[in-house]
Amino acid sequence: MAGQQFQYDDSGNTFFYFLTSFVGLIVIPATYYLWPRDQNAEQLRLKSLRRVHGRCLWYRLRLIKSQQSIVPTLKKAALLFGWAVFLLLAYKVSKLDREYQEYNPYEVLNLDPGASLSEIKKRYHMLSLKYHPDKGGDEAMFMRIAKAYAALTNEQSRYNWVTYGNPDGPGATSFGIALPAWIVDQKNSMLVLLVYGLAFMVILPVVVGTWWYRSIRYSGDQILINTTQLFMHFMYKTPNMNMKRLVMVLTAAFEFDPRSNKEATIRPTDNIEVPQLIRELGNINVKKKEPPFCYPYSLKARVLVLAHLARMDVSEEIEEDQRFVIRKSPALLQEMINVGCQLTMMANSRGGFHAPRLVTIENCMKLTQMIVQGLQESKSPLLQLPHFEEEHLRYCISKKYKVRSLQDLVSLKDSDRRSMLRFLGEEKYDEVMAVLGSFPHVTMDTKLQVLDDEDSNNITAGSIVTVTVTLTRKRMADVFEKAQESTPCPAEETSTTEDIQGDASKAKTKVWQNKNKAAKKAAKSKKKKLTKKKATPAPSKSKQANGNVAGNEVVPAAAKDEDDEASDKGSDSDEGEANKDSPSERDEDSDKQSDTEVDEMGGDDEEEWEALQQSIQRRERALLETKSKVTHPVYSLYFPEEKQEWWWLYIADRRDQTLVSMPYHVCTLKDTEEVELKFPAPSKTGNYQYSVILRSDSYHGLDQIKPLKLEVHEAKAMLDNHPQWDIPDTEEEDEEQEDSDGIEESEEDDEDND
Repeated sequence: MAGQQFQYDDSGNTFFYFLTSFVGLIVIPATYYLWPRDQNAEQLRLKSLRRVHGRCLWYRLRLIKSQQSIVPTLKKAALLFGWAVFLLLAYKVSKLDREYQEYNPYEVLNLDPGASLSEIKKRYHMLSLKYHPDKGGDEAMFMRIAKAYAALTNEQSRYNWVTYGNPDGPGATSFGIALPAWIVDQKNSMLVLLVYGLAFMVILPVVVGTWWYRSIRYSGDQILINTTQLFMHFMYKTPNMNMKRLVMVLTAAFEFDPRSNKEATIRPTDNIEVPQLIRELGNINVKKKEPPFCYPYSLKARVLVLAHLARMDVSEEIEEDQRFVIRKSPALLQEMINVGCQLTMMANSRGGFHAPRLVTIENCMKLTQMIVQGLQESKSPLLQLPHFEEEHLRYCISKKYKVRSLQDLVSLKDSDRRSMLRFLGEEKYDEVMAVLGSFPHVTMDTKLQVLDDEDSNNITAGSIVTVTVTLTRKRMADVFEKAQESTPCPAEETSTTEDIQGDASKAKTKVWQNKNKAAKKAAKSKKKKLTKKKATPAPSKSKQANGNVAGNEVVPAAAKDEDDEASDKGSDSDEGEANKDSPSERDEDSDKQSDTEVDEMGGDDEEEWEALQQSIQRRERALLETKSKVTHPVYSLYFPEEKQEWWWLYIADRRDQTLVSMPYHVCTLKDTEEVELKFPAPSKTGNYQYSVILRSDSYHGLDQIKPLKLEVHEAKAMLDNHPQWDIPDTEEEDEEQEDSDGIEESEEDDEDND
């Protein structure tokens, strides 16, 4: 059996193969993942957003960053250098001589394959005279010639060459190690040992340990574990948390402490800038000695957040710190919501402490909206639009227009809107309408059912209720364009408004009339109406029952007589048809009705089965698909980073101020999204009134609340012995009799065949 032989590569050729492969494995994937994307595409995207988002802070910062950033250039230079090294090594490898060639004795003797024996001997004699060592020839070449001659003339050598590729027979398998021989040279042993020890015993443990100790400090959402514990402590301590307390807890996060996060900084100028902002803001609980609210980093972060909500100008020295705090706040508030949900689930399962109130969790959501838009809680949602200031709101909330929300502004006619916003120029008005048209308008459809149950519409005590919510997102522009299309013609509007105004003027009492006279006239009119009602005959009730009278419409007397005659004729014809039917026909009709009912029940079962299969397939696709969280950019004048539209969806009991289902963070709503909210039904039967709530994490004033009525019935009793397993004795005896008859018949058939 052939042996194995390991040897280092003295020539260094194998090492170049290894090095080329290693560099290629690094350069090719790095180019795919790290090569800067087309800058023109990003510029085109920003250009398309300029009309709407041109005034946003994040848009201006993105333009400055794209112009000043040299990171793409450095990435390109590093990748091009790697490709140059890779191509150089590949060229070097292509020029190397092949060391391991197939042994061919004909090539050694310079003969054509298939040469005759005389030609082989003649060529060997000629080459041996030339390369014999005694005559001054090359000894190694002479040995190769002799070996080739033996391989072609000796039968055993020829057999070994044909079988093993070597005249000497099977030899040892040689493996070249792709390391140069100088690495294991005795002279370089100490240097090599030092490099190995430094790389694998110092550098590698330090790198892995640093990464590990940094990663264990953060949660899966890249929030410090200490911050999560801090939020849990204060939400457990204060279940009912108002907005002021919530801001204090938020700004006490360890992300703003320079000792825990290197991105946070404490500047020497903070001792001057922060007290000045405190004086401008007013009372912000500076004297509160409760840690960590009294720490300098927490006080600074709180002041910066409140200044952002008040839209106050800060100096350039702490403006960067304010942007850092504002940029971190939405993720921290999301962590607070998660902590509140965890405490709610723990309180529901274990008990023993008060869960956070619904107001606390909703305040977290409202504070996220406020931070993204840079608005205080009491401010109007109209201030999210460009060119709107506090002094302009008096035009909107006047008695003529009464516009207090974005929906009110959208529902106005274009002429009224232009007259109300006359303080804006034509260009500013177009910009306001473009921004308002880009705002989201979400419709919410709900479906209540109990999955994996025989009667999915019957909600029993303790069952798992599934509320399927279908969200459809449209632009505000589409909404008010449809509203304008659906408005009636101006002539019709004027006629209807005149009629309404005429009726209203008749109904209203004039200002100069005495109140007593008006009261007397009203009493007289009431008496007249009562006498008229008594004089009218009774058939009006029958007409209401038949659905002929709607509201307070007055029907003429002739029409009443015609209706009475038609109803009499109809009743007579119905009686005649009923008398004509025979008992057999009635039986046939009843059979047909029963058949149709069975078919309808079967169709309902098939529809339920198809719906169940579709829901299962939809859930499987949702698990396999990874949707992008890039939805629609948010219009925010004062937020320093581009943010996407996300939403919270949950079910709550607003009377008891408790969560029914945990808030689901909808991060993939582009056009339509289907979300399933599950919760256990109450243990007691009765009617319950819940609310399905949709809240934006970016816009102020676009939240929606939809009522959800729940009727809980008693749970069905579990059957100990199901009827399908109860087999009567008579059926068992009949089956045994049939089996015995079948055996006897088979025996008789066998006898007849014999």
